[in-house]
Amino acid sequence: MSSTNQLIEGFARFRGNHFAAEDVVYRHLVEHGQTPKFLIVGCCDSRVDPALIFDCAPGDLFVIRNVANLVPPAEDRVGHHGTTAALEYGVRILGVEHIVVFGHARCAGIQNLMQTGGASNPNSFIDDWMSLAESARVSVIEDFADAGAARQQRECEQRAVLVSLNNLQTFPWIAQRVAEGKLKLHGWYFEIESGQLLGYNAATRQFEKLLAS
Repeated sequence: MSSTNQLIEGFARFRGNHFAAEDVVYRHLVEHGQTPKFLIVGCCDSRVDPALIFDCAPGDLFVIRNVANLVPPAEDRVGHHGTTAALEYGVRILGVEHIVVFGHARCAGIQNLMQTGGASNPNSFIDDWMSLAESARVSVIEDFADAGAARQQRECEQRAVLVSLNNLQTFPWIAQRVAEGKLKLHGWYFEIESGQLLGYNAATRQFEKLLAS
């Protein structure tokens, strides 16, 4: 069994790097609060930490992580809406200027959705959550019926990002800011195998490389 000492030792290095007498990053964040410009909706997957991938400093990103980086549509005030509450805080309180739905390859949540065929186990929180991407799964099965499982999963991972982008627009306080030019929405996809970052281009309706090389 692994030991939590690894985490404690990591914290010691973090404290040494960021709380040294000459370091001003956290001192500034404490005195002035956080003012991130970017809100990232990322996956819980341990391989896709947004702060690490985008090489950001503390305070740069407001991050929401859940299974398969999904955004639910605006719904009635019933139950507990963790992702929605975080979105509201980032947009209405912090005033972020960009929301990035950050999908990735080899997503276990999407794999589960494809393997179950959309069937939901009433005792599974995961199945219920992944039903948010059911329209993506159905469209992939229709458009790529003859493709292998790996191709279908990749397509579903990317189309699930588009589902979330559309769901973001169902929140009036997001749609209004987008219309006013105060907020921009982005769909990005990280290819773990190649280390490439793709972005959705609405003009071509394709995910394209964001870096030339």
